[in-house]
Amino acid sequence: MLETGITGTITKKVTQGLSARELGSGELEVFATPAMIALIEETAWRSVADRLDEGCGTVGTSVNITHTAATPIGMDVTCKTTLVEIDRRRLVFEVGVFDESGEIGKGTHERFIVNNEKFQAKADAKAGK
Repeated sequence: MLETGITGTITKKVTQGLSARELGSGELEVFATPAMIALIEETAWRSVADRLDEGCGTVGTSVNITHTAATPIGMDVTCKTTLVEIDRRRLVFEVGVFDESGEIGKGTHERFIVNNEKFQAKADAKAGK
């Protein structure tokens, strides 16, 4: 059952593959903003996945994040999400991202509950599948 207050936490090591240089979001070998957003989305969807009806999942629809500090390759980053609002199928999460030295990002992330099969079929139809 979904209820506000559900939390999620995921920790990952920053690798070359998660760097701004590798992902094309900059020239430096630091944790990329797109990688941080992907970590936020993963943490949020995983936190509620086992509380949804069978056949349902969530899709990200909005991210409002500030990335306030750089993290070098080799350091761990941890994302923490808290479900703070449920409006029918709309879920809003507060998020914080931290490296071993402190906070590196924060903001909100919004997801919508969907029927996975119907959602995938609609997306596939765009490609004529």
